[in-house]
Amino acid sequence: MTGREDQKENDLFFTCSLIEYSARKTKNKRAAVVNALGKTSIEKIYDLADIYHSDNIERVSDDFIKSAGIQDGDFDNISAAKYIVPSYWDIGKVYKRLILGIAKEQGTDIVDALFAAYHSFVSDKIDDYNSSFYYEAPQNILNAFLDGKIE
Repeated sequence: MTGREDQKENDLFFTCSLIEYSARKTKNKRAAVVNALGKTSIEKIYDLADIYHSDNIERVSDDFIKSAGIQDGDFDNISAAKYIVPSYWDIGKVYKRLILGIAKEQGTDIVDALFAAYHSFVSDKIDDYNSSFYYEAPQNILNAFLDGKIE
């Protein structure tokens, strides 16, 4: 461990932030970006995140958008937001914590937990910036995922 958190946790944070950045840029739901990138590219991003993190996120995003053939969509949660929009880094941190929790609770690897997180109903709730869900306590977000409902 170097710094304040484990290196692989930081790599996951970057991976989630890149997904968020790319989804915003292409106006797609986060699951659509994850699907387009596919498991192989997600694993590559996660494995090489320390290298990609030293580059400009816009350029890295453009490279993956192009290589995955991600087309522009019509999901624009940024324009729909009535309040201050969290940064892609903020949302990357929310997903990172959720994915780590899923991996631990379900005994699965990080990339499988990532796919589970982005394909769950919780993802739609996180991406609704007009709600308060994305800034709930990390354990509450994980519990919603595990319980299959929000209480």
